[in-house]
Amino acid sequence: MLIFSEPYEAKNGAVIVSVSRTSWGGRADRPVGMYTIRDDSTTWTPAIDINRVALIGACTGFVAAALSTAAVLRRPPWPEMTERTMIAIAQARAAESRR
Repeated sequence: MLIFSEPYEAKNGAVIVSVSRTSWGGRADRPVGMYTIRDDSTTWTPAIDINRVALIGACTGFVAAALSTAAVLRRPPWPEMTERTMIAIAQARAAESRR
């Protein structure tokens, strides 16, 4: 349910009406935005919840970190350096230096 506040007249002559939304049971009001009414036009300015934006950013970062950690643990980005691989590299270098 939307609740419109009492109109407030600013010093520049604009009339401002804020709009909020009540949650279930009428517990808390959450701002939705405000109407600014001037002589020639009416504009709607939505309210931005900075905490929600920060929460979405933090969750995105955690998901990216978890996915990259899982990818590295499953198959590391560096080459396998087993004994067999090291011997093959040494033999290839020795054969190349003989040429």
